[in-house]
Amino acid sequence: MFGMTRESTKKDAAPPTTAEGMLSLEDSPGAQNDGAASAPPTASTEIKSAGRPAVVIGAGPAGLRAAEELARAGMAVTLFNAERWLPYNRIKLTPFLTGEVQIGQVYQADNFAPDARIARYDGLRIRGIDREKRLAIDDFGRSWPFDKLVIATGSRPHVPEIPGRDLDGVFTFRDFDDVERLVARSYRSTRTVVIGGGLLGLEAARGMSARHVETWVLEHEGRLLPRQLDQTAGDLVAARMSEMGLTPRTQTRVQAIEGKGRVERVVLSSGEIIDCDTVIICAGVRANLEIARNAGLAVGRGIVVDEHMTTEDPGIYAIGECAEYDGHCYGLVGPGLEQAAACVDHILSREGADYAGSVPATRLKVVGIDVFSMGEVEQADEDPNLTSAAWSDPEAGLYRRVIVRKGRAVGAIAIGAWPEINRLQQMIKERARLSGWKLRHLKKTGLLFKDEGPIPVKDWADAATVCNCTGVTRRALGSAVARGCTTLPDLKRATCAGTVCGTCQPLLQELLGTEAEAEPVGRAKPLLIFSVLAAALVLVTLFAPFWPYSQSVQDKLRVDLLWIDPLIKQISGFTLLGFMVIAAVIGLRKRIKMFRNLGGYNGWRLIHSIVGALLVAGLFVHTGFHLGDNLNGWLMGAFLALSALGAAAGAVTAIEHKLLNGPMKGAKTAPRVIPTWLHILLLWPIPLLLAAHVATVYFY
Repeated sequence: MFGMTRESTKKDAAPPTTAEGMLSLEDSPGAQNDGAASAPPTASTEIKSAGRPAVVIGAGPAGLRAAEELARAGMAVTLFNAERWLPYNRIKLTPFLTGEVQIGQVYQADNFAPDARIARYDGLRIRGIDREKRLAIDDFGRSWPFDKLVIATGSRPHVPEIPGRDLDGVFTFRDFDDVERLVARSYRSTRTVVIGGGLLGLEAARGMSARHVETWVLEHEGRLLPRQLDQTAGDLVAARMSEMGLTPRTQTRVQAIEGKGRVERVVLSSGEIIDCDTVIICAGVRANLEIARNAGLAVGRGIVVDEHMTTEDPGIYAIGECAEYDGHCYGLVGPGLEQAAACVDHILSREGADYAGSVPATRLKVVGIDVFSMGEVEQADEDPNLTSAAWSDPEAGLYRRVIVRKGRAVGAIAIGAWPEINRLQQMIKERARLSGWKLRHLKKTGLLFKDEGPIPVKDWADAATVCNCTGVTRRALGSAVARGCTTLPDLKRATCAGTVCGTCQPLLQELLGTEAEAEPVGRAKPLLIFSVLAAALVLVTLFAPFWPYSQSVQDKLRVDLLWIDPLIKQISGFTLLGFMVIAAVIGLRKRIKMFRNLGGYNGWRLIHSIVGALLVAGLFVHTGFHLGDNLNGWLMGAFLALSALGAAAGAVTAIEHKLLNGPMKGAKTAPRVIPTWLHILLLWPIPLLLAAHVATVYFY
C-alpha cells in the first residue's frame, strides 16, 4: 500500500563473513541464497573496518538510540531492522491511522553524524546467534561478525486463545504492518470491536472511529486503562469516549468470535452478541526473546540482564521491551532509552549511571484528552500501605490524585492539564516527602504547591525527564549544551528531545535562553505568489474599464462574443460555478471531518489559492469587466470581496512566520485568523446571490 525502502546504508560497517570470519562470495551482500525466493537486501557501500563492528538487532527507539550513540562515539555499527519499513516512531502510528499525519512524519529522523560508520539493513531479520564464533546469522544464512551485540527485538502482540481468533477480519494493533491493514480495512468496516481497554486498545479505537467506523471497546477489568488509572479517572476517559461516539464497555469478557470464514459477531461471556465485521485484539504484548533463548541465554518474561544491560554473556546486551531487569519488563519508550544509555556507557567503558529500574510513567493524549500516570497506581485502592489525596472538577474534565507511601510520593494520576506535573514527576522519581498540608492544599485547590511558580528548567534535577516521549533528562540536555549545542535544531539532533510530539520544545528553548522561532507553513512561497496574483486580478477587475463591444460583426477578433453569445456565456458561467464549488469544498476541507484524510493540508490550501486566482481570471471571460447592476452587482461585489479577503488570508499565511518573528512577536492570535474568518463569512451570501442570478437569466 505504501512505498518502502528495503535497505539504507551509511558508511564504514563491516561486511558479512562466513563462520570462519572471512569474507566469501556466497555470503557477501547481494549474494543469492539457495532456497531463497529472492536476493536478500544488500548494502550499497561495503565498509572496510579493521575490527569487528557492534551489531544492533532491532531498529525501534531503544535499538536506534544505542546505534546512534555508539556511532557517535566512533564505533562501526551494523543495525538490523527486521521490518520492511524505515525505522519509525510507534507513537505516531495512531495519528497515521486517523489521517492526522502523513507517512513521512511517522519515520524517525536520521540523527547519525555524516561521518558515522553505520550500515542499516531494512527488511532483514537476524534469526540466530553463534556465541562461540561471535556471529549473528540472518534469514538467508549469512554470518555477520560482531564484537559487541545489542538485542533490541521489542515485543509482539499477545493474542489470547479466543475461539475464532483466526477468522478473516481479526487484526492486531502493534506495528506499521498492522496499521497498513487497518487503514485498508476501515474503508469497508461498518462496526469494529476492540478487545482490550488499555493504551493500545484505546488508540486503535480512536483511529478506527476517526475513519467513521462505529467502534466498541471491550475491557474485562472494571475500568479503562486499568494499569494506569483508578476508577474515577477511568470513568472520565469512558465518558469522553462516549462523547466522541465510541462505545466503551467494562467488566466484559469475550467468549468467542464467530462467522462463516470471516468475522460476523462477537459473543460475550454473558451470552450477549455484538454484530460486527472487524475485531482488533489489543490484549497486551510478549517480549521477543526466542533469539536469546535459542542462543542459550537466560530468559524469564524477557531476556535477563544486569544493571549494565548485560546478559549472562559479557559481550551480549539486551535493551527495551525484550529486556528483563530485576523481574520487570518495561513496555514504554522512556525506560528503553534509559537502558540504551546504560548499555552504551558500558560498551564504551565510560562513566555513567548504572540502570536501576524505571518508574513507569505514561504522559500522552488518549482519545483527545491529556492523561498522566506514574508510579504505584495500579494497586492504589487495594494496598493498605498507600494513602492518597485527590481533587476533581467534573465539568472541566479535570482529575488529580497523588499517592503516598509512608509520607513519600510514589505515584500520581491526572486527567487534563496539571501545571505541576513536571515537578511532581521528579518528586515521585526521588520518592520525595510530601507534607500533610500539601495534600490538604491539593484536596482544596487542585494544586500541591501554594503560591509557588514553576521551576525554571535550568534548575531541574539532573535526573528530571524533560522530553517524555524520548526519555531525555535534564542531565543529557545539559551535557549536549556543554558540548556546543546552542540552537534548537542542534539540541534536537544531538539528543532526540522534541522530535516526537514537540510539546517539550518551549522547555528546550528556555534551557537555551532563546524564544521559539515561528516556522513557515508548507509551500509558503507558491502560496504567496498565487495569493498576490489573485489580489492583482481583483484590482484589475475592479478598476479596469469595460472591454469594448465590437462595432461590426465583421471584426476579425470578436472577444465580446465571450460574454454576448448565449452558449459561450452559459459554458463560462457554469464553469465558474463548478470552480466555486471546488474552491469552497477545498477551503472547508480542514473543518469537515470526512475530508481530512484526503492528502496533506498544505497542498490543498495551495490548490485552493490557485483555483481562487483562476476564478477571478475567469470572471473576465464571463463578463468582460461588465459587472452589472442591482443583484448582479451585489453578486460581483460579494465575489470580488470574497476573493480579495482570500488573497489577503493566503498572503498573510505565507509570511506569518516573518510577522511572528518580527513586528508581531508575542502576539496571542495568529495574523491569519481575522482575514481567514472574514473570507469564510463572506462565502455564505454567495449561494443565495448566485441562485438569484441564475433565476434572472433563465426566467426573465
